[in-house]
Amino acid sequence: MANLKVSIGNLSLKNPVMTASGTFGYGTEFLDFMDLSCIGGVFMKGTTATHREGNFYPRMAETPSGMLNAVGLQNKGVDYFISHIYPEVRKYDTNMIVNVSGSTIEEYINCSEKINELEDIPAIELNISCPNVKQGGMAFGTNCQSASQVVKAVRNVYRKTLIVKLSPNVTDITEIARTVEAEGADAVSLINTLVGMAIDAEKRRPVLSTVTGGLSGPCVKPIALRMVYQTHKSVRIPVIGMGGISNVTDAIEFILAGSTAIQIGTYNFIDPAISVKVVDGINEYLDRHGFNSVEEIIGGLEK
Repeated sequence: MANLKVSIGNLSLKNPVMTASGTFGYGTEFLDFMDLSCIGGVFMKGTTATHREGNFYPRMAETPSGMLNAVGLQNKGVDYFISHIYPEVRKYDTNMIVNVSGSTIEEYINCSEKINELEDIPAIELNISCPNVKQGGMAFGTNCQSASQVVKAVRNVYRKTLIVKLSPNVTDITEIARTVEAEGADAVSLINTLVGMAIDAEKRRPVLSTVTGGLSGPCVKPIALRMVYQTHKSVRIPVIGMGGISNVTDAIEFILAGSTAIQIGTYNFIDPAISVKVVDGINEYLDRHGFNSVEEIIGGLEK
């Protein structure tokens, strides 16, 4: 059996398969379907400095080969997470990682400082696709200056592995990746959702209450693969790839494109045990091709 261990900064993963934030709750919701200790990590749902109700319904819509969501980071805030969620998730034998979001740099700092004190949370994923309310709603991750500011501020207060989640809604994702690397990010994860919309032709109205939402699922995979490949070539830190992964072949493609590890998102709604199946499939692939470890194929795309 091949060695599936990989490292993301100081974070050691037993295998490169993890679940994406927003699609897997806090992990507890999936215990009836799989053993969390079988995967490399769980990226828990987005956590903010204070309680958020999220957007009005409807806030999800099915699309061809994908889905749109505009949930709006509904959560009860970091203090609730610390007092109610953390005591439960700290028991799981895998990396439990908090996705940190905010609308101001101060909110990011506040949330990150508090999570930094949690012994059994080894990393955070900084979601810089959130709108910066002080700059008219422009997402932090859509230009280098704001991305630099928020990552630098969080790096000053967060001492463990810092993963920055990148927005694909930019002209050149590699510019943002290099910027956050320069400010101390230990890894980047990509892609976040693409901006899309759906229309109800009979009602002549948008399907989502917010008009637009985040597109995910198999339809985004070619774009995600391209961005992972470009980013891997542009930075020295590890890349965590995601976007439309629904089987082991998809996962292998992302690893070949340069992903040290991968996240499975939307497909968890279709098959709650998909991540464990992908772990087994990677093992079979490596054995079949005569590789001793998964690290041998990271960025191993032959041209």
